[in-house]
Amino acid sequence: MAPLPLVVGVDGSGPGLLAVDWAVDEAARHHLPLRLVHASLWAAYDGAVPPPGGPPSARATAEHVVATAAGRARRRDPRIEVSTAVLPEDAARALLRAGDSAAFLVVGSRGRGTVKGLLLGSVGLAVAARARCPVIVVRGDPAGLAGTHERILLGAGDPGTSGEAARFAFREAEARGCALDVVRAWRCPAYETLDHPAPAGEPERRHKERASALLDAALREPIAAHPGVRVRRATVEGPASKVLVLRSAAADLVVVGARRHRGHAGLQLGRASHTLLHHAECPVAVVPEVSRPA
Repeated sequence: MAPLPLVVGVDGSGPGLLAVDWAVDEAARHHLPLRLVHASLWAAYDGAVPPPGGPPSARATAEHVVATAAGRARRRDPRIEVSTAVLPEDAARALLRAGDSAAFLVVGSRGRGTVKGLLLGSVGLAVAARARCPVIVVRGDPAGLAGTHERILLGAGDPGTSGEAARFAFREAEARGCALDVVRAWRCPAYETLDHPAPAGEPERRHKERASALLDAALREPIAAHPGVRVRRATVEGPASKVLVLRSAAADLVVVGARRHRGHAGLQLGRASHTLLHHAECPVAVVPEVSRPA
């Protein structure tokens, strides 16, 4: 059976073209075909044929966007199989549908306001928060984008939210031949130290030990499946969002899980995932974990 493609959303922007470059390298690592998708509602306002001597039609512009992206991909790695699609529909909806038959989705991070590259565009956010397959948002500094750190960062969440993310991170580290940092953040609520007398440091010790036990449980299966991956684990006191953003500066990819509730139409992202998508210093992979109704 043919492998599922790596699907990239392209829009002709600079961040979108960076996403194409990153996706080409990723497709080569995993031996996957590449599918470039451009979607817009051009059919709602554009005629089938542009007027003689007039500006190009929206359809012609869309075709140019994907052709440019495809040419760039083939120049970067001629070995990669590249296909394209131009779809007359809402971009987020089109990418979500494409993700149903994709190994994973890749989108760029689009700047907004005065701080370029700080905030994720609405399409990328909607795709990361709803897709049924892993979504990689390509953002960050040049070192993270180039993969020079040779390190993957996995944010280990609660049981039931990060099993697929852990498996994804181990596969990625194995494909890259790089180290995997696994971090579990923990916090001790203030009421435990203020309202309940206990030996100094006792509440913190309990939370740290619990975080360590959860981390060991989360890693047991993927370590057995990928014994060659070098793993460095850590439990860190503090908000997971802050801990992971800071550590993303020394990573080539940060991986987090996201619980998907069947039948839920809204955005389904935790606080740490949402913060990383806007502020991480390297590409971010959001890996869904579908929860089944009881």
